[in-house]
Amino acid sequence: MIEGHLVIDFHGHVGRWDDLGFVDDQSAMLLAMDAVGIDRSCVFNIFHPEGSIGNNETAVFVARHPNRFIGFAYVSPLLPDLMVPELERAVDELGFRAIKLYPPYTSYPLNHPAWDPIYAFANERALAVLAHTGSGEASEPRHLREAARRFSKASFVAGHAGNFEPYRSQAIKVAQDCPNVYLETCSTFRNPGLIEELVDRVGAERVLFGSDTPLMDPRPQIGKIITAAIDNEAKGLILGENARRLLNL
Repeated sequence: MIEGHLVIDFHGHVGRWDDLGFVDDQSAMLLAMDAVGIDRSCVFNIFHPEGSIGNNETAVFVARHPNRFIGFAYVSPLLPDLMVPELERAVDELGFRAIKLYPPYTSYPLNHPAWDPIYAFANERALAVLAHTGSGEASEPRHLREAARRFSKASFVAGHAGNFEPYRSQAIKVAQDCPNVYLETCSTFRNPGLIEELVDRVGAERVLFGSDTPLMDPRPQIGKIITAAIDNEAKGLILGENARRLLNL
């Protein structure tokens, strides 16, 4: 905790990406969490398009420290017949709390009908959907607008808040237009004043702290929120209260 605030990291990974030095060493991740006051981290595995292998790895990872990690389900429209059955299993049997999408591994923009079965499932269950956003046609956050409007009972989280311009402004505009769109903060591209901009233009109640652990060091990712020129109430919302509400914790 940080000054009485529950801290929930909305963006973390399970698996390996050796080219980037990305290894899910749970002990190292816990040490990093403890060093900066992160109570719980949301984690997912994006490396298996059929979903079940990665989701099983995530479930094992979470089960070692269920009071510290929260599982998100991952599926891909590359294998459309498997999506909904795997989401049902991940949510109903594995106890996962939200859905992760990674459009760079597909050719489908986030408003493409290929994603609709996932969105419909999230809409029916009132779940959050964390989607990677940034450069690349499939990942441009502007595409979330159509999905958010058609599936209004789901909550859509723009991972990285678009990352950098012009995609950051796209993400902000979509969140301004759609009350069920949230912006998540992890990124290497962070100019001074960004957190203040997100809060000013969208509202602290729709900004979520994320670190991208273990790909990124959580210290600078949380530091830009703690040191932002926003009030303590706003910091509390971003650091954990918004995530607690979205995940029904």
